[in-house]
Amino acid sequence: MEGVRVLEVAQFTFVPAAGAILADWGADVIKIEHPVRGDTQRGFINMGGFQLDPNRHPLIEHPNRGKRSVGIDVSTPEGQEVLYEIAKTADVFLTNYMPQARQKNKFDIEHIRAVNPKIIYARGSAYGDKGPERLVGGFDGTAFWTRSGVGHALTPEELGGALPQGIPAFGDSIGGMNIAGGISAALFHRERTGEAVELDVSLLSTAWWAAGASVTQGMETGETMRSLMPGTTTSVNPFMANYQTSDGGTINLCIVSPTGYIRDTFEHLGLRELADDPRFNDVMPLIQNAEAGVELIAAAIAAKPFDYWRQHLKTMKGQWAPFQSLVDLASDEQAIANDMIVEVEASDGGKPFKVVRGPVQFNHEPLETTRAPQASEHTEIVLMELGLDWDRIEELKDKGAIA
Repeated sequence: MEGVRVLEVAQFTFVPAAGAILADWGADVIKIEHPVRGDTQRGFINMGGFQLDPNRHPLIEHPNRGKRSVGIDVSTPEGQEVLYEIAKTADVFLTNYMPQARQKNKFDIEHIRAVNPKIIYARGSAYGDKGPERLVGGFDGTAFWTRSGVGHALTPEELGGALPQGIPAFGDSIGGMNIAGGISAALFHRERTGEAVELDVSLLSTAWWAAGASVTQGMETGETMRSLMPGTTTSVNPFMANYQTSDGGTINLCIVSPTGYIRDTFEHLGLRELADDPRFNDVMPLIQNAEAGVELIAAAIAAKPFDYWRQHLKTMKGQWAPFQSLVDLASDEQAIANDMIVEVEASDGGKPFKVVRGPVQFNHEPLETTRAPQASEHTEIVLMELGLDWDRIEELKDKGAIA
């Protein structure tokens, strides 16, 4: 996306994450921040119960790497004029501000299109830009996790309550990728037809797409799927379950279609004799005797430690995975081999800060990006690129319109 300019008027992670992806892909992303407080998320000092270092801030680095920051008070006429000057040079306008704020501060679609009719206008919202709750705000924890049914589906009924969302900005990051994909299609459409479209992605629609097959099943039957408590299984396939190791680890077998895998799987599990047992030697008897198969596999896996199975099962033909934490993944050789971790310069001058690259990789090349900007770090540079002279910049600073 070299040569594409994105003007981002957004806060938090949903929508800024889209800007980060577009920056990863080569776009020049200009992030507009309040000249005094910056992105509200800069002030967050806690994430999931962990204290945050403001100079090494994952909720800023993850959705803002690769961007330039310009401080503009968009509530002032002078600030709005500067915003319009940038909009004239942009291909995409990206925002997650509420409709009320967009209208009040004059950066809704009609205001931005008035200065640039060919700009693609992309909105992110909690519940969509139509309907009775168009003016209702929300976050990842409300729209993606709670309202959508995702949290309900992932909470075992036996708990008797609701699981809180365990990964901050989970739906935000997925939704940001959806927005980036939509913008890519919109840029392609404009290239082909000359038409600039507006597009919307909500956290609610992101969750429903992620859970789409289950949502469709629910609409079809009226029944809802729920996660099960550990040790509980309704599987008719003993090759599809979580099994505990001797030291408390978990191995997930996920051989969805056992055809062609039965003998190899039992041999790897140290249960070679079961491949010739008439209860398990073909798919139908394996399914009919699933409960007995689960017991035998559970005993076999429980006899050896987690690290043994992690190594031993690498040659197994069927699908499986070690149950890992997010921290474990940082040292996972497969993740590292696929360049999933990117080091950027840290704003505090200390050791490099590690961020996660986006899920799309081009030509097997590792991502090269820069740290998230400090608030208003690039104001003067960007405005001088637009042709504003230093006297005009100083005047705008004196009025508090920029920082």
